[in-house]
Amino acid sequence: MNIPSNLKYTKSHEWVRVEGDGTITVGITDHAQELLGDLVFVELPDVGKELAAEQEAAVVESVKAASDVYAPVAGTVTEVNAAVPDAPEAVNQDAYSAWLFKLKPANIADVDALLDANAYAAAAAE
Repeated sequence: MNIPSNLKYTKSHEWVRVEGDGTITVGITDHAQELLGDLVFVELPDVGKELAAEQEAAVVESVKAASDVYAPVAGTVTEVNAAVPDAPEAVNQDAYSAWLFKLKPANIADVDALLDANAYAAAAAE
C-alpha cells in the first residue's frame, strides 16, 4: 500500500496536501482506488462551493461501485482538476498526482487533526 508520509489522511480514504498559499489539495488514496477498481466517472464540486468538514464533495464511480469523496475539513473550493472527469483512469494510474479539488480551509489548524501516514495505514488495515 502506497502511503506517502508527507500527506495527511482521513479515515474515509482522502489524502490532503497543504500548499504554500494556505490551500489544501485533496484526492483519494491509492488504497481507495485499489478498492474501487477501474474508475469510469468522476464528478467534482463547483468552484466557490462552501463545504462542511466530512460533507460529500465529489463522486468517483468505478465498474464496481460509486463512492463519495468527502471534504477533509470545512472550507471553500478554490479549484478543481478539470482533466480528471475526462480521464478518470488517471486516478488509478497515480492517485497522488491525480488530485480532485483544492480547498481554502476555514481553519488551517483543522488539517493538523487529520491522520498521518502511520495512523492512516493502521486505519486502512482494519
